[in-house]
Amino acid sequence: METHEEVLVSLRQIIRAIDLYSKKIKREYGLTSPQLLLMKAIHHSSNITIRQLSSNTNMSQATATSILDRLEARGFVVRERDTKDKRKVHAVLTEQGLAILNDAPQIMEQDFIDQFQNLESWEQNLILSSLQRLASMMNAPIDDKESLVLLLNETE
Repeated sequence: METHEEVLVSLRQIIRAIDLYSKKIKREYGLTSPQLLLMKAIHHSSNITIRQLSSNTNMSQATATSILDRLEARGFVVRERDTKDKRKVHAVLTEQGLAILNDAPQIMEQDFIDQFQNLESWEQNLILSSLQRLASMMNAPIDDKESLVLLLNETE
């Protein structure tokens, strides 16, 4: 097998691993990976605005809002207006949302982060550089904030 074919096989393996994990989360908890990601971000930041939430999760505000709409419809999240500045809206987990979150597994990215941080610094930089170059070769903007959401296949 030629090197470029091995690279493509590895990419497919990564995409498949993400897809299988996302399907498992959806099947077992009724949540998509991006929904779980948003719920965890809300949990870790009290009084977080939608803008901050989208920034912290690398999603556009429109994507974060759409996901929050679904979470709110299911009773996992509520939006509350800031008492001092009525223009600001905060996302807050409900008791039901907190219960689901406490039962849910860590997001796949956390497993990766744990393993990645155990690598030597030079290995981390090599992987980062290679992935950035690969993304560029595939015409995927490196600063594309929607990449994670699209890759995790947010569809309901």
